[in-house]
Amino acid sequence: MTEMIEGRNAVLEAFRSGKCVDKLFILDGCQDGPVRTIAREARKHDTIVKFVPKERLDSMSETGAHQGVIAQVAAYDYSTVEDILKKAEDKGEPPFIILLDNIEDPHNLGAIIRTANLAGAHGVIIPKHRAVGLTATVAKTSAGALNYTPVAKVANLRQTIDELKEKGIWFVCADMDGEVMYRQNLTGPIGLVIGNEGNGVSRLVKEKCDFTTAIPMKGDIDSLNASVAAGVLAFEIVRQRLSK
Repeated sequence: MTEMIEGRNAVLEAFRSGKCVDKLFILDGCQDGPVRTIAREARKHDTIVKFVPKERLDSMSETGAHQGVIAQVAAYDYSTVEDILKKAEDKGEPPFIILLDNIEDPHNLGAIIRTANLAGAHGVIIPKHRAVGLTATVAKTSAGALNYTPVAKVANLRQTIDELKEKGIWFVCADMDGEVMYRQNLTGPIGLVIGNEGNGVSRLVKEKCDFTTAIPMKGDIDSLNASVAAGVLAFEIVRQRLSK
């Protein structure tokens, strides 16, 4: 399960063979013909392109022969938002989707996908920017859940929320200042939005949510790991669905 592809021919072939390249790293200032061709392919496939110094590429390289380009390839194929909705429809259940804002730790993403599967969520949605993709580490941490739980990657989380609202899904955002989760109705077609533990859900995404919910906490620190928070809230949704 390859995470990185190095060298000009190998990277170009990765694009042309249809591999899902999450990010392309190019040596800063490198503008020769072959590199321009690779960058053009990246734009065609809507891949994020980052120009980085030689030291960064050298530190990422496993072969020592990157030739100024390294592609980070998804270990698993992405699904679509439509795939997630179809999964709910096929099961005859109201959609339950987990949306992640700025989750950059692959262990957190893998653990959340595992939780999503066990809680019966129909899929996970991640943004294209400022987020980790489906790397081999994510796949391993998910403990096999990636084989069963669709993960969609979208260009704009806010726009996706708007589109899903039109389909009757409402959105609850995890936030320390929200109403305690036990006092809220978390049944029906729902999107649970989780942010990273440092900054939480970004303001613009939070504004798109219908309301915020909080996990009651008794300790001396004020935040849970993102994957733990996702687990606690996901299983409160499960509890409320079962009690209904």
